Amino acid sequence: MIRGWCPTAWRPMAAGDGLLVRVRPRLGRLTREQMLGVCDAALAWGSGLIDMTNRANLQIRGVAESNWEPLVAALVALGLVDPDPELEARRAILVAPQWAVGDDTHRIASELEHRLAWLPDLPGKVGFAIDAGEAPVLRDDPADFRVERGASGGLILRADGRDSGAALVPGSEVDALIAFAEWFVASGGRDAGRMARHHAPLPRWAAGAEHPAPPMAQPITRRLPVEAAQGLPFGRIDAETLRKSDAEAMRTTPWRIVIFEGVTHATATGVRLDADACVGAPACPQASVETRALAIRLAPLIDGRLHVSGCAKGCARAAPADVVLTGRDGRYDLAFAARAGSVPTIPGLDAAQLLTYFGTA
Repeated sequence: MIRGWCPTAWRPMAAGDGLLVRVRPRLGRLTREQMLGVCDAALAWGSGLIDMTNRANLQIRGVAESNWEPLVAALVALGLVDPDPELEARRAILVAPQWAVGDDTHRIASELEHRLAWLPDLPGKVGFAIDAGEAPVLRDDPADFRVERGASGGLILRADGRDSGAALVPGSEVDALIAFAEWFVASGGRDAGRMARHHAPLPRWAAGAEHPAPPMAQPITRRLPVEAAQGLPFGRIDAETLRKSDAEAMRTTPWRIVIFEGVTHATATGVRLDADACVGAPACPQASVETRALAIRLAPLIDGRLHVSGCAKGCARAAPADVVLTGRDGRYDLAFAARAGSVPTIPGLDAAQLLTYFGTA
């Protein structure tokens, strides 16, 4: 079952291990007080496990329904959740994580946060990307309306799914984003659900011919110009472990990496970040197979990107991967250069058959 919305703190989603409560840190950054507060909340009212999503959000797992209200109250008190549920639902803003105070990314994202009330009521999965550094870093990450660096050096407004965008006048970026969101709703975008599936002709002022600048060169470790980055296997954080960090602040990314400020060395090494796997069974009621233990065993055997999905939804990765395993009726469908749920090359394999196929018993 594909739900047409993403969970928020005010609208949690039921999973096999309890409610998922999503936290959207402003500008993708938590102060030390907020970081420790999230850990305490996850331990007090959840399972102590926190997932980082491909929108750079945090999800507190394993929350019982009786614990949801005190958990949300704590998150509101920390400044991580808006006390207005409608405004919280509009805070789907993905921010290039290497921003500095006063630069274009920080300026635009901060203004958009302050003007959320100006946005129309958008479908639950629609979001914004503010990617205004020297070169784009969020090209492959989920967003519908993008402000990013253009090939000429200025900023452009680009609709997801379009190759080019319109040049922006400095200072007008948030006005343009709000107008674009209003056009999306007025032109029937709610029926499409996402900008990339909305094929209405763009308004003339948004249909520019300027292409984005070449993306920043990024190895899989995504070395960013802030102090220390730690890879998280499958985006999972243990609250007890995170509490031990001496970081001054923490930034989230859509790449299963956290960036610690005030730390001079990475706290984990050797983490594979070229395999995607959702939580799988039994934590997700829609998954029919285990995912992460198999992904850990298979990843060293595969040349390229691996995606193991518990069902055809493909929550862990929307883009194609070199090798894709999709759970179906307790077995795995194998496909190549495909997305989860694609027509399989070899259907109905079990874990032992997959390990043998890729070279180990």
